[in-house]
Amino acid sequence: MGAYDREKVVYYADKWWNSYNPRFRHFEDDCTNYVSQCLFAGGAPMTYAANRSGWWYKGNGSKSDSWSFSWTVAHNLRWFLEVNKRGLTATVVSSAGQLTIGDVICYDFDGDGKWQHNTIVTAIDSSGMPLVNAHSINSKKRYWSYQDSSAWTPNIQYKFFHISDSFKF
Repeated sequence: MGAYDREKVVYYADKWWNSYNPRFRHFEDDCTNYVSQCLFAGGAPMTYAANRSGWWYKGNGSKSDSWSFSWTVAHNLRWFLEVNKRGLTATVVSSAGQLTIGDVICYDFDGDGKWQHNTIVTAIDSSGMPLVNAHSINSKKRYWSYQDSSAWTPNIQYKFFHISDSFKF
């Protein structure tokens, strides 16, 4: 059993928000890869499973690296966080105001059930609302709702995940 270090998550997220850790592949749509790296930096253990399921990354940043879909695909990480019961686990909460640093927000911009973006909470503003870091369009301490994004629509759906403070196997 290990502990999730939220301060390490924020340190990593702030260090790499506008650049790319050479230890990991960089993807054109890099938001979930970046969030996964932040979770891993906070101590979240990789969970290996067959057929690219689980949550894991193997390699050192080269073209021969391999990874699970949940490590790099926004839709897959959203579902992994909701259903996984060992290692990296999370609880769905009903509002952004219930989140703290190191938590994850998933975005379905069109409201069509296909989750397109993920962010990591790196600060809480004076109103108690989360500020997030992200890749793809690199952002640091951005207001969580993304209403300033060209991807935002009135149909947007959010999923708020509070990452568990300990990891059980």
